[in-house]
Amino acid sequence: MSVREEFDAWAASGRDRGMATRHWHTAKYALARMPIEADDRVLDLGTGSGYALRALAERGVRAGYGLDGSPEMARNARSYTDAPEIGYLVGDFGALPFGDDSIDHVFSMEAFYYADDPRETLAEVRRVLRSGGTFYCAVNYYEENVHSHGWQDDIAVEMTRWSRAEYREAFRDAGLHVAGQDNVPDREVEIPDAEAFPHEGFETRAEMVERYRTLGTLLTVGVAP
Repeated sequence: MSVREEFDAWAASGRDRGMATRHWHTAKYALARMPIEADDRVLDLGTGSGYALRALAERGVRAGYGLDGSPEMARNARSYTDAPEIGYLVGDFGALPFGDDSIDHVFSMEAFYYADDPRETLAEVRRVLRSGGTFYCAVNYYEENVHSHGWQDDIAVEMTRWSRAEYREAFRDAGLHVAGQDNVPDREVEIPDAEAFPHEGFETRAEMVERYRTLGTLLTVGVAP
């Protein structure tokens, strides 16, 4: 199944809203770190319901673009806002529809690993970023997060599972300086007492604590030279 088919189905069933609710727990902290200024042009890569772009627009960006491989996701996102400075479009991560050095900042939450060729996507991000522009790449599906490894079994789209080191290496290979990499904890998911386990697929409370409070979301920040 293609990315388009998979996520068109998600959008049609309303799962886009559920994704945004859970992702917001850590996305909001990553977004708060971005050095956005009022005259900036920003790209939300794999925008889904468009929640991240709407949050960035509240900071007064000149123009915001939410790109997704799913027409239904983009259609839903458009229906959730009437802000004139932002728009949603359908596109390919490997061929971004923007000119060289035309974007100030790129954000991606829980979408980068769906790219057909993630290294090609990084090369495209580097191409469209102006000098000094940033790429904030946030993922929950990565090698060190052993609790995420089974996710591939639940989705028909092929996913790329890199380690922290592989993310840094790939960013550098694409020509991006790695300005930082850390784990953003999810402190909002409620974790019950030990007596309640097994719970939500976790055998022990310690596993659930590790997943959300320690591993959380891996955030890698790249800067275009």
